[in-house]
Amino acid sequence: MTDPYSPISRLLHHRTKRLAKGEAIALPIIASSTFHQPGNPDGTHFYGRNGNPTVEEVEEEIGIIEDADVVLFPSGMSAIAAVFYGHLRPGDRVLVHADGYYNARALLAAHLEPMGVHVHAVATADFAAADFSGVKLALIETPSNPGLDVCDIAVVAAKAKAAGTILVADNTTATPLCQRPLDLGADLSIMADTKAMAGHSDILAGHVASRSEALMAPVRTWRRLAGAVVSPFDAYLLHRGLETLELRVARANANAMAVATALSGNARVKGLRYPGLAGDPANPVARRQMKGYGPIVSFCLESRATAEDFIARHPLAAAATSFGGVHSSAECRIRWGDAVPEGFIRFACGVEPVADLVSATLAALEKV
Repeated sequence: MTDPYSPISRLLHHRTKRLAKGEAIALPIIASSTFHQPGNPDGTHFYGRNGNPTVEEVEEEIGIIEDADVVLFPSGMSAIAAVFYGHLRPGDRVLVHADGYYNARALLAAHLEPMGVHVHAVATADFAAADFSGVKLALIETPSNPGLDVCDIAVVAAKAKAAGTILVADNTTATPLCQRPLDLGADLSIMADTKAMAGHSDILAGHVASRSEALMAPVRTWRRLAGAVVSPFDAYLLHRGLETLELRVARANANAMAVATALSGNARVKGLRYPGLAGDPANPVARRQMKGYGPIVSFCLESRATAEDFIARHPLAAAATSFGGVHSSAECRIRWGDAVPEGFIRFACGVEPVADLVSATLAALEKV
């Protein structure tokens, strides 16, 4: 019989339906690097690098949301690294987003290209028209961070499949609640769980999800051999964040839509991007493949000085990098070397009351 309840309901009661009388409702933290293992190994736990019960529970919880097998990592970048090192070999050709999170390109440039991997960058909006001939792996990020461009995952997935390319989708900005790359044909979905999944700006984590064991096996092997494992304490904090994921994502999305709508009529704001706005270039594709549009709004003010002044004057936005937390934050992305104008602001909405965040944003804009 098919379970009639939503993935979030099943996640929340993943443990409760299996508990014996007197067992803890909260997920236990199994803080052990070694386990009782007499005799020959028999598939049970024996060493922390090979598996931990707390971590595995959280992998199962994320797997419920993704409807896929999940491997957890100590950061989003370690999840990306596991895919790259698990699947790429000298001579392979890779397509990577030219305008998405820069560290994915930096890792390829610093370590994979010198080993003979051929890397070609493609703008997110151009991925559907890209040539996949001879491409071993393609990494898309949609919506892209920080520019918020979108590519049609289903179209790109069809081209990748026809060419024999492994399609990897970075779904960090959207989360599986708002967008489901695996349902749309992607082979692997990756996320920085540091962001919305954990949601409280207090841990680093990431995951890789897939419905193909053949594609996941090299990812698992790389994690074990490289030692890129999550501590049970961080896994527990991620678990705690997952329990409020739906509520936080809904509020952050509502905040982003409200802030973007409010800014759209302001003459001082240029280059406003939010995929949920009807007039945004990404909106037609985003409407087809997204159930929500994420917490990030990007826009430009006349100069970096003006942008920094706006951030400093905003009473409900922390001057910080990252996104997906409960606190709204803002930063000038030019400081990290992104190919953006000097006055470009990435505004990441948190879970403050919607009316408060909108009024605070407009008030800060009036003062600069």
